[in-house]
Amino acid sequence: MKPNIFLVEDDPDISRLVRHHLEGAGFVVKVFAAGNTVIPESERQRPSLYILDIMVPGKDGLELCRQIRQIPVLAPTPVIFLTAKSGEADRILGLELGADDYIPKPFSPRELVARVKAVLRRFERPLSQSPIKIGEIEIDPGAMTLNVRGSQVTTTATEFRLLDYFTRHIGRVFTRDQLLDSVWRDTAYVTPRSVDVYVRRIREKIEPDPENPRYLKTVRGAGYRFEAPK
Repeated sequence: MKPNIFLVEDDPDISRLVRHHLEGAGFVVKVFAAGNTVIPESERQRPSLYILDIMVPGKDGLELCRQIRQIPVLAPTPVIFLTAKSGEADRILGLELGADDYIPKPFSPRELVARVKAVLRRFERPLSQSPIKIGEIEIDPGAMTLNVRGSQVTTTATEFRLLDYFTRHIGRVFTRDQLLDSVWRDTAYVTPRSVDVYVRRIREKIEPDPENPRYLKTVRGAGYRFEAPK
């Protein structure tokens, strides 16, 4: 089946342009001019990926992303922001809400298609199938589930892949660029600052005190290291 993309964009010229190029690349595209019906429709038919404008009528793109990440069945679905809000603070806010990429307007349609494909490839890459338990953390890559202190915790696929990579290389220090190469691979559109955002999101999900992490440590001037608590 062709990947199904939900595009939330209120500008008809932009939505037609995006739809034309994505359908030409083999995707099925459903367009929403406002945000209010996106979640109910997603629960009926889960998309392969969301493309969200931030400034749309009804629920804006940021609120939609926040809701998607709070609904367990939708939370693993990749999200790309396509928006005129192009400042670094806006990009970081989008990533902190759980976006997987952030494309500023104006944009190249060919680049948009390339980045959609890059995000979907990242999500299709197989993980090691052996579960792992470290302290109070249990990871099952086959089911893509994370349990912390006996409770299942919702993650995005990018968060899960980064955490899985850390836990299989306990004690090693990784620079941001090394993590980008190993976990994202399609690094042309992702910045080292994005790694910091994802590390912070992971800490909020696994650490008893994210400000004083037991597992995912910062190595000043070098990068990050995952440790097994003694």
